[in-house]
Amino acid sequence: MSVTQIWQYVLTGISMGSIYVMVAIGYNIIYNTTGIINFAQGEFLMLGAMIAISLSTVMPLIMALVLAIVLTTIIGALMEFFFIRHMKKPTVLNMIIITIGLSIMIREAALHIWDEKVHSLAYFTGNELSSINILGAYVSPQYLWVLGMSALIIIGLNIFFKHTTLGRAMRACSSNKKAAWLCGINVKNMVTISFMLSAAIGALAGCVISPITQTQYDGGTSLAIKGFTVAILGGLGNNNGALAGGLILGVLENLSIIFLPLAYKDALSLTILVIILAIKPSGLFVKKVMSSLKEY
Repeated sequence: MSVTQIWQYVLTGISMGSIYVMVAIGYNIIYNTTGIINFAQGEFLMLGAMIAISLSTVMPLIMALVLAIVLTTIIGALMEFFFIRHMKKPTVLNMIIITIGLSIMIREAALHIWDEKVHSLAYFTGNELSSINILGAYVSPQYLWVLGMSALIIIGLNIFFKHTTLGRAMRACSSNKKAAWLCGINVKNMVTISFMLSAAIGALAGCVISPITQTQYDGGTSLAIKGFTVAILGGLGNNNGALAGGLILGVLENLSIIFLPLAYKDALSLTILVIILAIKPSGLFVKKVMSSLKEY
């Protein structure tokens, strides 16, 4: 196999890894504020893409994207308000079970609304035949949108959590909810905002990747599993760790094609997840998480 072919796999892996990073960040936002893992995160991607696909038939693409993100954000807020906010002394297990149930409900609702067919948004730039030459490797312009959005999300969240009052309040909740409450922070509202932010990022990710991966009612499940693997790999709550974990997983998946049949590609993420949970469940970059908590 030539160096150019290997570079092609690496570049595609980086692009796919960026998709996983956006999913993992959605997990991290809610985990940091509530201490739970939202297993409905994949459905936020599916909803954002499906809503945008439907709206794009009656309005310009950019308007459809914005409205899809807004509607998905509202759905995220309603999920938290009706199913989580009013629980008395909820345990982590209870909240996880609720998010799994919500995931199933959303998928079933999507099946009745959009059927089981595969749908797709139009390419933001060019079409499925367009490609860009990067040092001998060819990638679709849509992958550059994925890379760009991933970078903007990470930079924007770093600015939000470090330099805004609301972001600092959410960080305080992630560090010590009781202390945050004593300081006058409405912890319940911070949880709602975390669900809204996670839903918005999930919807954006779903819209950006839809032209590449296509979308159907259960399409968020596989991406949710890989995003969760990346979140564990980077250390839950650590967005910078998720960035590294996503790129590692994306590249490993694509390079595995050299040695393994294509059918084993998706199994690799589950294998990595099991190994990390068995050897170091706190993640490979847990030290960075702990050092960031000390800043609170």
